[in-house]
Amino acid sequence: MISVRATIDPNGEVHLLEKVELQSSCAAIVTILDSDEPPIFNETALLSEAALAVDWNRPEEDEAWRHLQQEKSS
Repeated sequence: MISVRATIDPNGEVHLLEKVELQSSCAAIVTILDSDEPPIFNETALLSEAALAVDWNRPEEDEAWRHLQQEKSS
């Protein structure tokens, strides 16, 4: 999952403010903010995301949390 800043014009057209390269088409969720001002993000959280992803994206981590995933019925 990635987050990208964008603007939406009065016709509802979304204009990304950053270049995005994707391997294929993806679903997206658009959150419309109350003003044109950019949102204030917790910079520490944003800067920590890549470092934490190293630990989060390990097979051992997936196994540790597997019991919380919904079981798919056949």
